[in-house]
Amino acid sequence: MELGANCVYVSSRLLKDLQEILDEGGSCHIFALGIIEMKPLHWQTKATKEEEALIAEEEEELTPEEKRKLERKLKKERKKKEKQLMREAGISIKKVEPQKPSGSERALAYLTSWSKTPEEWKFQKTRQTWLLLHMYDKEKVPDKYFTILLDYLQGLQGGARDKTVQKAEAFMKEFDGSDGKDPNLLEKCERIRQVLQLLS
Repeated sequence: MELGANCVYVSSRLLKDLQEILDEGGSCHIFALGIIEMKPLHWQTKATKEEEALIAEEEEELTPEEKRKLERKLKKERKKKEKQLMREAGISIKKVEPQKPSGSERALAYLTSWSKTPEEWKFQKTRQTWLLLHMYDKEKVPDKYFTILLDYLQGLQGGARDKTVQKAEAFMKEFDGSDGKDPNLLEKCERIRQVLQLLS
């Protein structure tokens, strides 16, 4: 018999607790060796016989609002018990959140959208700011995006345009004072020249 990757060894006490839950309709597989294979996403317990009896007894006397409150309370207790059993079995209950795109991915997608689908494109200040801050860095804004960025910069207006020119001039003065042997500096310097030529 092959066991899945999510199999764990459990104590006999825990095994009994889990068997009770299974008898109530939970979803996991217990093997005779004391090994349990669980499917945490589908694993749930139903109300115990005592809880069901209590609900049935009180349903006759309770208002609809009181019934809902009682059902929520019992559901909360069941979930708490499930989590405790899962913890004891050593199974993590963490939710896996999908990875969100990074700031650079979003900014480059924004630029691509501006270029390829202008009718769907929408101005986003944060994306523009990111692009203006990192446009001289070849690793963050590769050459194929830099050519699109130059076209984008032609439409730059107001304070953003003035600030971009001021920063480019300051960078150029800084690079004029350096020895100019570093290839990364030469690439940055070339990008700065292109931006100054475009915006001046």
